[in-house]
Amino acid sequence: MESPGARRRVFASLSCLAVLAAGTAVGAAYATDPPRSGIRAVAGAREEASVEPVVRPATVDRQALLEKAVAAVAVPEGARVSVAVLDLASGERAGYRDGLSFDTASIVKVDILAALLLRAQDTGRSLSAAERAYATAMIERSDNASASALWRAVGRAPGLRAANERLGLAATVGGDGMLWGLTRTTAADQLTLLSQVFGEDSALSAASRAYVRGLMGRIAEGQRWGVSAAADGSTAWALKNGWLPRSTTGLWDVNSVGRVTAGGREYVVAVLSDGNGTQAAGVSLVETVAKAAVGVFGGAEAS
Repeated sequence: MESPGARRRVFASLSCLAVLAAGTAVGAAYATDPPRSGIRAVAGAREEASVEPVVRPATVDRQALLEKAVAAVAVPEGARVSVAVLDLASGERAGYRDGLSFDTASIVKVDILAALLLRAQDTGRSLSAAERAYATAMIERSDNASASALWRAVGRAPGLRAANERLGLAATVGGDGMLWGLTRTTAADQLTLLSQVFGEDSALSAASRAYVRGLMGRIAEGQRWGVSAAADGSTAWALKNGWLPRSTTGLWDVNSVGRVTAGGREYVVAVLSDGNGTQAAGVSLVETVAKAAVGVFGGAEAS
């Protein structure tokens, strides 16, 4: 028969074993069931790891592509060419030697009309019947007598300069006296003017912009060349061309400015050239460069 002391020792040993077993059970439960915050952290890490990285398209260097494209054009010896192009929707632009100065020849007629419209806006009036007749002949048929009449009406070179300050043209200088065709400009300035006509942020009112656009979309049949060569279709353009044989050299200034639609997008384009042996050679050069410039925007990403 066990003594009372022996029974107490057995009871104490059993109590210790129970405590150890309970502790082990608690410890095992803790090890296999981490805190809820830990679960969330692990789940979040797994979710982040499962998200595929965003691949951003590489930026297309339109400027470099344009310079390469125009440099590949066979420019006749002694001739110069400059171009600037703007995607109206994206605002992306590029230029090739677009800071060089050229004679405007008849492309200045768009600038003359813009100056006339600003003067009319300032006084809150519409163009008179005579002004409208002059403007139509000046733009659609490139009539020089009409241009001379409106050149006087806007105040000749000083009036053109005042208008251009408002339009944002910084490098265009009006010709002396009545020599509006010898106004000097750059492709960059012409792109600014085209943006004023075909864009929405403009010193010209919506009605004035629509008026100029309409005239530039109705150019006489024999003058539908130049930047229009870059357009999709025979009506996807609005333009004004200029051509002038220089009496001192016999060489031709040939310029073209306007808006074209190509590949479902609208561009404004200005191409200026001089030193051309013939008018036909200048037209060919301007058209080739216009197509190269618009092609850089329409086909660069696909290529």
